Amino acid sequence: MKNEQESVQALKAHLALNVKNVEVSLEFYRKLLGIEPSKVRTGYAKFDVQNPPLNLTLNQHVFNERGALSHLGIQVASTDDVLAIRERWTEAGLLTRDEMQTNCCYALQDKTWVRDPDGNEWEVFVVLEDNLAETAPCECGTKVAEPVSSTEALKVESAAACCAPTPIGVTNAPAVNETGCC
Repeated sequence: MKNEQESVQALKAHLALNVKNVEVSLEFYRKLLGIEPSKVRTGYAKFDVQNPPLNLTLNQHVFNERGALSHLGIQVASTDDVLAIRERWTEAGLLTRDEMQTNCCYALQDKTWVRDPDGNEWEVFVVLEDNLAETAPCECGTKVAEPVSSTEALKVESAAACCAPTPIGVTNAPAVNETGCC
C-alpha cells in the first residue's frame, strides 16, 4: 500500500488573501504575477498561476491592520532569476527593494521585495548557502543578534523574530538591509 505522499497527487498550493479592495489589489497582482486573473466576481478574484503552481484568491474583507501573516515569497533557482523578476516588476511599475548577500533564517540569500496595497510583503529569493551556524541567525534588516554581556555569547533571537518583515521603504535602488527576511 502506498503512503499518502505517494498516492495523492497535489495539483498546487492554495493561498487565500483578505484584501480591503479587490479592484485595487487586482492591479497589483496582475503586475506581480504577470498574468490576468482567471475569475473575477464582486469582492473576489482568482489567479491560476502555473509557475510556480499556485491557486491565489483575493477575498474582499473589512479589516484595520495587517493580519498574522508575516510575508509571502517565491523561491527561485538563481540570482539571475531574482534579477529577472525584479526587472519585470519594475517594468510593471512596482516599487522594489533588494537584499543581496543577506544572512537570513540561517541561510545566505539574494532577494527583492514588493508590497501589495494591503501591506503584504512579497519576496522573490534564492538560497545561496543554507544551514548557517546558529550563532548568527540573522543579519538581514535591523534585527541583528546583539551581545547581552561581556561574558555571554551572542544572544540568539528566534528565527520568527528575525524573519518578521518590518515596514519597508520601497525604492528601485539596491537595499541597505532595512527589513526582515526569509
